[in-house]
Amino acid sequence: MLHSVTVRDRRAEALAFADTMSRPADLVQGTLDLLILKILALEPQHGWAISLRLKQISSDVLQVSDGSLYPALHKLEQQGWIKAEWKPSENNRRAKYYAITRKGRRQLEKETADWQRLSGAITLVVQLPEA
Repeated sequence: MLHSVTVRDRRAEALAFADTMSRPADLVQGTLDLLILKILALEPQHGWAISLRLKQISSDVLQVSDGSLYPALHKLEQQGWIKAEWKPSENNRRAKYYAITRKGRRQLEKETADWQRLSGAITLVVQLPEA
C-alpha cells in the first residue's frame, strides 16, 4: 500500500499546467515512515504539527493528508518506533504528542541508509546520457 503524500493539490496542478515540473501523487512505500521518524527525531510533536513541519521543511512540496498521517502514526506506535502521550497543545487543547523511541532511532538509521541507497541508484539511472 502506498501512502498518499501529495506533492501538490491536483486542482492547483490543473491550474498551473504551464509548470513543467512533474508532481508524483505518491512516494515510494515506507517513505512516510522515514519522514515521520525524522521529524520526530528533531522534537516530539502532535500530528498536525508533524504535517505542518513536513510542509515547511520541504518548502510546501510535501503535504501529507490526515488519512495517511494518522494511520502511519498508529502503525509506528504499534511497532514501538514512537510513543504517544496526551498533553495540552500550544493553544491549550488536548493533543496526542508523539516522540521517537530508541528502537525508532535505530529504524530511522536503517531507513535513512535504505533511502540513500535507493535514491542514489535512481539518480544513476536518471543521469544516464541519452543517445
